Amino acid sequence: MMTRRTIDSRNCFEIVSIEDLVPKDHLVRKVDKALNFDFIYPLVESMYSSQGRPSIDPVILFKMVFIQYLFGIRSMRQTIKEIEANMAYRWFLGLEISEKVPHFSTFGKNYIRRFKDTDVFYQIFFHILNEAHDKGFIDDEVIFIDSTHIKANANKHSGERVLVEQEVKFYQTKLEEEINEVRVAAGKKPFDFSEEREPSLKNISTTDSESGYFVKGEKERQFAYSAHTACDKNGFILGMQVTPGNIHDSQILPSLVDGLKSLPFYHPYGIAADAGYKTPAIAKYLDEEGLRPILPYTRPRGKKGSFRKPDFVYDEYYDQYLCPAGETLRAGTLNREGYRNYLSDKKKCANCPMLEKCTESQGHQKIIQRHLWQPYLDKAEELRYTKYNKMQYSKRKETVERIFADGKEKHGLRWTKLRGLIKNQHYVMLVFAMMNLKKIATWIW
Repeated sequence: MMTRRTIDSRNCFEIVSIEDLVPKDHLVRKVDKALNFDFIYPLVESMYSSQGRPSIDPVILFKMVFIQYLFGIRSMRQTIKEIEANMAYRWFLGLEISEKVPHFSTFGKNYIRRFKDTDVFYQIFFHILNEAHDKGFIDDEVIFIDSTHIKANANKHSGERVLVEQEVKFYQTKLEEEINEVRVAAGKKPFDFSEEREPSLKNISTTDSESGYFVKGEKERQFAYSAHTACDKNGFILGMQVTPGNIHDSQILPSLVDGLKSLPFYHPYGIAADAGYKTPAIAKYLDEEGLRPILPYTRPRGKKGSFRKPDFVYDEYYDQYLCPAGETLRAGTLNREGYRNYLSDKKKCANCPMLEKCTESQGHQKIIQRHLWQPYLDKAEELRYTKYNKMQYSKRKETVERIFADGKEKHGLRWTKLRGLIKNQHYVMLVFAMMNLKKIATWIW
């Protein structure tokens, strides 16, 4: 039998506690039990004056932002609307049912006046990470590193082509020194690297000039930021760094790892990263740091059915390559980029029955390039076949890739409304802090 409700209870009065209105297993209860937010007071105390009108409680101020990033609400304006109607959010903030919620612009004004040029966001991130470590949740035997793009608040058609100076790569100085050492040892004149590098044309946004124009394969071209991230085996985020979206991943890994050294519990055995980090410079850096490289297989380049670089055997003693036909490729001169060309004998190649599979050069000469730091990459390649590397690399999809998926789907990390590198650094840091806090709270519960 169908029942029709005839009583309209919307205007009824009840004596009720806000405590009774929040479900016992709600996320805000788990978070509130996991962390005492009073640690914020000493962090911001010096930023407030001892005179003037009483301010909004800074813990409430930050908790509003925490709610936005914990639940992936798209803006502070929308967050305030949600707080006004959501009893669980009011309970988390410590507000009464009828108490007025601060205006949506309150945090923005406080950010500009107080928090913008401080390290308070890093201190919050670090405090939550320390909580995870104190509870025994951190396992950094292997650190997993990767990056994800965050769409910038800039129209992709609002860019202009500008000549900008080329950025110096992190390994440039060391590479130049070693190149000249090799040349001098071979009786050749060293290169003069003091010459200014030619500027390059880049697409710069007129809306957010600190973002970078991101192009990768068939993906949409857009202005974006990159969030370079390091996490442990349990998926806790240990460190991050935001850069323009057109900065290559391998350029940021050393500074990202160096930043982790300030953590009191930093003692990793290896670094796991995808193919974008598999370069001679990264392999050398990890070797010097005493870190085991855990890098994937990369498919050799070249025409299908033809000989590729792995088909040629390198003879370290004589510094030469041996081709599949048993002939040698002699070493040439080291160039300014740290590569040496190994060239075959044109006369022998011209009459070789394997010529068509080897090279399509009109001069019948095979050329192979080898980097000065290739031995470090070869060492990483040997470790790739070990059971340990295979097992650890397979965990990337459960750790750093899972972080990016959750961040974009649940915490609003797919795009940003903020403009400028510093603002987005703070934004991503707080999102990751909340993701760590959510994991702590869930595990404790």
